[in-house]
Amino acid sequence: MRHFIIVIGGGVAGAEAAHQFAQRGIRVAVLEQNALPYGKIEYGLPKWHVKLRNKEEAAIDQKLTHPLVQYVPCTKLGREVRLPELLSWGVSAVVLANGAWRDRPFPVAQAEEYIGRGFYYQNPFMLWFNTMHDPEACPEPYEIADGAVVIGGGLASIDVAKALMMLTVEEALRRRGIQSNVIEMEHGIDRLLRTHGLTLQELGIRGCTLYYRRRAIDMPLTPMPTDTPERLARAQQVRLKVLQTAMARYLFNFQELRRPVGILTEGGRMVGLVLQHTRVEDGQVVPVEGSEYEVRTPLVISSIGSIPEPLPDIPMRGEVYALEDTELCRIAGYENVFAVGNAVTGRGNIQESLRHSRQVSQRILSDYIGWDAELYERWNRAQEATVAEDVERIAQQLTRLPQRTAEQMDAIAVHIAALQRRVGYDGDYHSWIRRHLPKRLEELLALDLPAEESSESAT
Repeated sequence: MRHFIIVIGGGVAGAEAAHQFAQRGIRVAVLEQNALPYGKIEYGLPKWHVKLRNKEEAAIDQKLTHPLVQYVPCTKLGREVRLPELLSWGVSAVVLANGAWRDRPFPVAQAEEYIGRGFYYQNPFMLWFNTMHDPEACPEPYEIADGAVVIGGGLASIDVAKALMMLTVEEALRRRGIQSNVIEMEHGIDRLLRTHGLTLQELGIRGCTLYYRRRAIDMPLTPMPTDTPERLARAQQVRLKVLQTAMARYLFNFQELRRPVGILTEGGRMVGLVLQHTRVEDGQVVPVEGSEYEVRTPLVISSIGSIPEPLPDIPMRGEVYALEDTELCRIAGYENVFAVGNAVTGRGNIQESLRHSRQVSQRILSDYIGWDAELYERWNRAQEATVAEDVERIAQQLTRLPQRTAEQMDAIAVHIAALQRRVGYDGDYHSWIRRHLPKRLEELLALDLPAEESSESAT
């Protein structure tokens, strides 16, 4: 088909969309706001997932180097180029696959005033955590404190708790002359401490605490069906086991049925939270009136989910982009602007994948080895499957539109080339990637990671 599509975002969803269109003979330009296209695989996946990260990024590389795909780095929609300009070029469609990068606002509005002073959001915190070993790539330093509080409930919030525990234990061990690192601790802080004959108490560490407004069995931790009472009970069993396994390995604390309703401040810093007990009735969170109490803490990290970033010219409906046609995920007010992946719902647009769910649950229940790496992989595959279905519907829609002339295709290519030149990209994808990859912790540590190690055993 003689069509030209612009995909916004080069992560899992964007690369898969570009791949699906290219497989149908459609030319694609992928506009990525960062130098690297990998999205949360690079900037959000904890850096201890070395093999999983390398595997996922290699898959994205393969998709973005298809002959019909052009990569445009360092180009953000609404900043370097606006949507009306892209449409004026005569492109067949614009597909938003820019993900969900904005943290959902903390439920206590005043907390925003204390960012960097006892309060952080998950997304910038994990970006710092992933790059803190590389001064050239690392943003401003973040404070880490024992006894921190994490507000959340999903896999990302467990990652935040793990990162806090790893950094706290690493520092405590360093004071005793013992060197360690987060890649080593991914095998389990409990195992590491046993090796040295130590406990958290002996290190003087209280540990961080994860608070969740629902029950542990409600945590969205596994891609399993819940459409029958039996399946729901099975999913709840696995969710609880995932949480318990993480707590046993990484020694963080957990409190269910709690929600923040206020903050404590002193001297221009956040020093604690006011929490309220809750209960779950008919699937809804119900506050328990009069149950408020104070929890003092040197650090609060909000990990209550990510939502799409508001962009100029893109209408919003609440926290997500406004859709006019939910089947096609068409953006309201446009005939040929669509959204796929995280950009649709802010929840990853994965829902609960039925694909391979039985194998996942059996693996988690049998040995618990590499459960988080496997869940990440399953969610990525589920997102790709969803994107492929969305692209199929969009491609069918394109068949009803007139194909572009050769002159129109060439004119669009000229605009794309201009965007590439503006950022100094010469079209050599692999060379560009090599120049912009940050230093890897495993390389700095000169770790000998087996080449044949699977992503499932990387943890």
